[in-house]
Amino acid sequence: MPAALKRTAVTLLAATAAVTGTTLATAGTASAANHSCTTSSHNADDASYNGPDSDNWDFSVKLCAKRSGGYIYTTATVRWDGPYASSQHGTWTFDNARFHLQTKKSVRGADPVVKSANYGGLEYALEHSSRSGNGSYKTGTLKTRATSARYLADGYIQLDWSGDGKGYRAPIKFTASPTV
Repeated sequence: MPAALKRTAVTLLAATAAVTGTTLATAGTASAANHSCTTSSHNADDASYNGPDSDNWDFSVKLCAKRSGGYIYTTATVRWDGPYASSQHGTWTFDNARFHLQTKKSVRGADPVVKSANYGGLEYALEHSSRSGNGSYKTGTLKTRATSARYLADGYIQLDWSGDGKGYRAPIKFTASPTV
């Protein structure tokens, strides 16, 4: 096909797409791939508080993985409904709190961690919840060079309740993302 004819065909296609409101697919569509995510929940009781007010934290975590441009990207979003009594949240609630995000290679058996990071900003976000005890926190994104293998996002919350002297409690685990 002559070059002028090819240019005309591309121009007509673009004009048609503009009129109909659609977009043209290009070789770069893989970089626009959507994240594969899963959301799961867990309830945590404030072990350092024994008073009459509510002290439970209802956590919901969305773990996402995306394959794009030869890399795997993983991220997590934590949402919570904390104690509604304003006296039950503040800068004295936790000594530490973090979200541990992992990129794992999907294999038969236990999935090995290929990259991980701790996000300690979760403590600040939890202790600065809204007056009704709600809030959210988004981790950074882990970027890992991909092979032909399948990968997934996994992670957990670790809480160190203020004043109990026990350090981080057992991890609060959530459902891993689908594989990408």
